[in-house]
Amino acid sequence: MPEWQRQAQPKSTIAMASTLLVFENDLRLHDNPALLKAVAMEQPLICLFCMDNTWFRRNAFGLKRMGAHRYNFLKESLTSLHHSLMSKGQKLNVLYGSALEVIPSLVAKYDINTVIKSHHPGFYENRQWLNLQKICTEVKFYNLHTATLFDSQQLDRVSAFADTFSKFKKLMFDVSPVPAVDAPAELPPPLTVEHSIDKIPHHPQTKCELFKGGERSALKHILSYFSSNSPSTYKLTRNAFEGWSYSCKFSPWLANGNISVRLLFQKLKEFEENNEANESTYWIYFELLWREYFYWYAQHHGKNLFRFSGIGNKRPLTTFYPQRFQKWCLGQTPWPIVNACMTELNTTGFMSNRGRQVVASCLVNELQLDWRCGAAYFEQQLIDYDVGTNWGNWQYIAGVGADPRGGRHFDLTKQQRRYDPEGTFVKRWQRGSPAPVDHTDAADWPIEQHDYY
Repeated sequence: MPEWQRQAQPKSTIAMASTLLVFENDLRLHDNPALLKAVAMEQPLICLFCMDNTWFRRNAFGLKRMGAHRYNFLKESLTSLHHSLMSKGQKLNVLYGSALEVIPSLVAKYDINTVIKSHHPGFYENRQWLNLQKICTEVKFYNLHTATLFDSQQLDRVSAFADTFSKFKKLMFDVSPVPAVDAPAELPPPLTVEHSIDKIPHHPQTKCELFKGGERSALKHILSYFSSNSPSTYKLTRNAFEGWSYSCKFSPWLANGNISVRLLFQKLKEFEENNEANESTYWIYFELLWREYFYWYAQHHGKNLFRFSGIGNKRPLTTFYPQRFQKWCLGQTPWPIVNACMTELNTTGFMSNRGRQVVASCLVNELQLDWRCGAAYFEQQLIDYDVGTNWGNWQYIAGVGADPRGGRHFDLTKQQRRYDPEGTFVKRWQRGSPAPVDHTDAADWPIEQHDYY
């Protein structure tokens, strides 16, 4: 009989020690080492998600860290996780407040001696975790990797973090990822904690028709994708602006931890064994390696991920016109392809990979704005927002990151002509006519000003 079952017998009135499992970027049961660690503790278990109120406040860029699309996808993911836990006799407790506010009070109230969570590559998330350990000094903390192909021991072969993706790929391409594991058959019993999963409101202003958050939806998409021929043609279609099957579409579920990247790799290998291994299936793994690179990139560079000069000392030459940034956000620039991409983002919370490169190049090169403004807007809007991938890619475009070429500048007209030759994407998403980037009077002073900061 497990220890938690012996402790649960009504023979003793001694308070039972318990385990706190903090869900964050791992909203699933399958291939979740943090969950398996919690089960192995053989103690009553509290499953927690902290809904941090700061996500919905204006930050230094005048934007929210989490907009309506991200919020709704997160709520769907949490609801799905709660139902999965309930099927195994557990439940998800969603409490409002930061982890620093919520966890110490739970530790004191429920005699928690162990706190477990998945590792997060973000600088601020890691700092919060370290501060928790300083507060709860008598508690054992475990921080396990659940969002990567490789674990930290496998990365030890990279003595100094690779300064370019090419070097990283060369070092890690032939390393076998950690195998995916199944969800636990049973879970320890829950403790009674204030339960607010049903109190989380759905944002009324938006609904994403393409994606539904949650582990069940993610696993369904994996089955559908690898049952089709799409993996064999991925490289031929991946640069398209629009369409369901032109790309894998796993990123929202990966970003929220609805699906394990290790399971995804496993399914890719099974497809190659049962069908064919070609340049397209290779390219899917190539993209997974990019995602992996930016995870460890964020972990390695810490707060420099958000610094204006990036990971080096190069400071871009920029200015800031609030009206330019507003027009970029709203899709009201002189470039139809940029406008269409931004309208799609604002409407659905999603944008193609090619579209992200195009609009980022526009903001950095044509509008000459601070790249961090664009990164912050993506953080607010994208349902597949991932700290390393988002901020790392923006640094890459702006020339302050891991790109040895010192940034990327795309010809916007050529991009539209090449990837939307019939204009179908622009016709679907552009609203109104392209507008001048600036409005000035006869003295060259802006006649419209907007206070964003």
